[in-house]
Order: sequence, then C-alpha cells, then structure tokens
Amino acid sequence: MDEQEFDEFYTASFRRVTGQVYAMIGDFDEATECVQEAFARAWAHRRKLEKAAYPEAWVRTTAYRLAVSRWRRRKRGERSPDRALGGPVIVPAVDETHVALVAALKQLPEAQRQALVLHHIADLPVHQVAAEVGVPEGTIKARLSRGRAALAVLLTDESGLAGGGMTHA
Repeated sequence: MDEQEFDEFYTASFRRVTGQVYAMIGDFDEATECVQEAFARAWAHRRKLEKAAYPEAWVRTTAYRLAVSRWRRRKRGERSPDRALGGPVIVPAVDETHVALVAALKQLPEAQRQALVLHHIADLPVHQVAAEVGVPEGTIKARLSRGRAALAVLLTDESGLAGGGMTHA
C-alpha cells in the first residue's frame, strides 16, 4: 500500500471507524485518539495490511484494543479526585438520539455492546463479526439477540426511543 492508497483508505475510513469505536467505548475524544493511533500503527504495518481481507477491521480492532488498554491503565492508577482542582469537563452532545443510544450501549455487557456495534453500526455480517471477535457465529447471534432486547428496554425506559437507530437483522 503506497502513500496515496493509504491516504485514500484513511480518508474513506476514519470517520466511520471513529464512530464505531465511540459507540463501543462511549467516549468520543478517547475514540478519536485510539483510531488515530491505530492508523499510525496501520501505516507502520501497511505491507501486512494490504494483504489483509478487511484492513478497516484491523484498524477498528486495534483502536478498540488500545481503548481497552488505556482504560485499564487509567483504572489502575486512578485515585479519588480532589474537588478543589475543578469540576468535570462537559462536552456538548452531538445528537440527542445518538447520545441516548451510546448511553444505553454503555449499560450493556461489553460483549453484547461490541456485537451490536459491529453488526448494526459497522454493518458487518454475523460471520464477519464472529471472525473479528474470535467466537462462533451462534455466540454472536445470541449476543445480538440479548443485546437488542436489553437495548430496547433501556431506550424505552430512558428516552422513549425504542428501536432508535438500531435495526433488527
């Protein structure tokens, strides 16, 4: 993959992958940083990446793993915040429906959230989600079913947006 091809790949994929990772982790700034780091790593591995069947999946998986690693590192080093140092920074919401969806997704178990985002937001077929996550297709189908049911309850209870943004497959 030469520089121009990589630039085209980056331009075509960055926003989409960032949105998908954001939906999985619930923090837009963190998702953006992790996706940027994943693309930097992709550039370093571009010879291997051009042979990959789904280079965008490689970037998405790398970004997600970076986010999980960063979260774990932060949790280990976390201590009680000092209230005198200031309050939390509040970032304005992009879209009320999207924010409600991300908030509801954050309440689901990680495995269900990941399956829902990859299948419904990344538009990956069940077999590809299973391959990316590394579990059998039946497991993904179960996670999707349970996740959609839980999400429907959460979105109805919290915002009256039952089915808002998620389609059943």
